[in-house]
Amino acid sequence: MFHRQKVLLALIEEFGGSLKSTDLQKYLFLYTTICEKDKSYEFVPYKFGCCSLQSYKDKNKLMELGYLNEADDWVLKNKDKSFKAQLKVDTQNKMQLFRQKYEKLKGRKLIKYVYQNYPYYAVNSIIADEILDEDDLVKVKTCLKKRRKNVFATIGYEGITLEAYVNKLIKNDIRVLVDVRKNPLSRKYGFSKNTLKDVLYKVGIGYEHLPDLGIISSKRKKLVTQKDYEKLFNEYEKTVLGRNEMELDKLYGIYLDKKRIAVTCFEECHTMCHRGRVATHLKKINSEMEILHL
Repeated sequence: MFHRQKVLLALIEEFGGSLKSTDLQKYLFLYTTICEKDKSYEFVPYKFGCCSLQSYKDKNKLMELGYLNEADDWVLKNKDKSFKAQLKVDTQNKMQLFRQKYEKLKGRKLIKYVYQNYPYYAVNSIIADEILDEDDLVKVKTCLKKRRKNVFATIGYEGITLEAYVNKLIKNDIRVLVDVRKNPLSRKYGFSKNTLKDVLYKVGIGYEHLPDLGIISSKRKKLVTQKDYEKLFNEYEKTVLGRNEMELDKLYGIYLDKKRIAVTCFEECHTMCHRGRVATHLKKINSEMEILHL
């Protein structure tokens, strides 16, 4: 069991062994934000506020292992087993103090508290108008201003979590993500096509897949130096980009329509990824296009 999963189970235990889903997410967010230097979980702004995508994946695994009941809420299957005892004494003490401070906040009062103190996580909320006053709503709206300037961004998911990746897109007002992987599958949680598309839809970002702009994975196996990458990408420009005008026109059309889009692949740095050449190619079509590497 991962340490973060022990923290998750211990937090449920601290609050009596059972928590509603919205309460769990808010407590987990507050605990990791206030009490942890190295965060066990990260969060995205979802329809009821802060939400850890990883926690739901962990929930499925913990149900499979028999630690949680198979239910919408978060309920320990064996309340006699102590998960807190598996944590360091200092962590146990922090968790106890945390519970004492926040246990009286539940439901909408807890949601309101999080929205007021961390307004960014209310930007996609479907209930913010119901529980916040006008001044608080202004704070939420000013967290993310819609940007008028068009931008063509690139982003890779190497070395970052799904939550960090999605937050980058949200904070840069990216409206459509265009996947330029040949095979949009990943062993890393959240980055296979269907999961990524679903997550983006839930936070208001569109998804398109243009596999014809990808590179066959076998061609990437022996890349070591920057020269190796340059050689591959020079070939890519002459072949793939040179022979896929229709796909490039489609990509450019998405940019013209949505104004702020991003192309994505795996590598952290765009100089090590063909998405950088895609951006350069479109820049030739429109020299005024702003390129942003997230």
